[in-house]
Amino acid sequence: MMNEPKDADARRAVEPVICYPVETLPSPDLPLYHEARAGAELVDEVLVLRREAAAIGVPAGHFLRMQSVDGPQVGDLNLFAAADLAERFYSGKTRALHGTHITTGDRMWSCFPYLRPMATVLADTLNWYGIDASGGSVHDVIGTRCDPYTARLLSGDDYHHCCHSNLTRALADHTGLPLNEAEAHVHDVLNLFMCTGFTRDTGQYFMKASPVRPDDYLELFAEIDLLAVLSACPGGDCSTVHSSDTAACYPLLMQVYAPAVDALEGWVRPQVSAYSRTHGR
Repeated sequence: MMNEPKDADARRAVEPVICYPVETLPSPDLPLYHEARAGAELVDEVLVLRREAAAIGVPAGHFLRMQSVDGPQVGDLNLFAAADLAERFYSGKTRALHGTHITTGDRMWSCFPYLRPMATVLADTLNWYGIDASGGSVHDVIGTRCDPYTARLLSGDDYHHCCHSNLTRALADHTGLPLNEAEAHVHDVLNLFMCTGFTRDTGQYFMKASPVRPDDYLELFAEIDLLAVLSACPGGDCSTVHSSDTAACYPLLMQVYAPAVDALEGWVRPQVSAYSRTHGR
């Protein structure tokens, strides 16, 4: 180990600078969204079985509610542009813009070269949780998703009902794609209801029992036509393990609500990034 420089403490004491100040980001019209939601009607729903995943379409201007049903359960969410699977949720940029965990008023952004809001968080019944003494919070955009490759690396076993595989099967079933093609579209997730953070001493990703209760929900406003694919994680509330057949697991409910005609007057769908894509050439 290298010796510390004499000014090590001074270097550590340098004040942090926010990488991406968000004051210039376009702000969602939350009052308009809430007004439209008040008159919205349920038009579609799907129950996501425990240790499985399911898909549902969410037209632009509609609302997607993801709800705990019978017991504490976390979920892994993938979002796609309904007409083009290449445009999908970008958890890393969402994290860089809004922080490690998202809540009401934050937006879920799509990947390059599109980089536009896919959805806006309209309601979060767990926003009371905040950040706990361990540095944990709810609805993270830092974890990747439990997957069979890491399970094989760490345990030497194959496990097929982890979130990555669940999402792959559900996307394949919904689109008709072969498994290997569907898998190529599965991406880093919003960890719905999951309580996570990083340890202060080693910087390792941790999980703890989710505070989610039956009937808690996160609700999104669809800024563009969406395909939502949600996995009910085999870790249950992720209090001890994930990718397990022994954890207590429960279903999750996805519901789509349609606003009344003209309820969103003046709202326009966000356009893809206007960057020229010349990359200096």
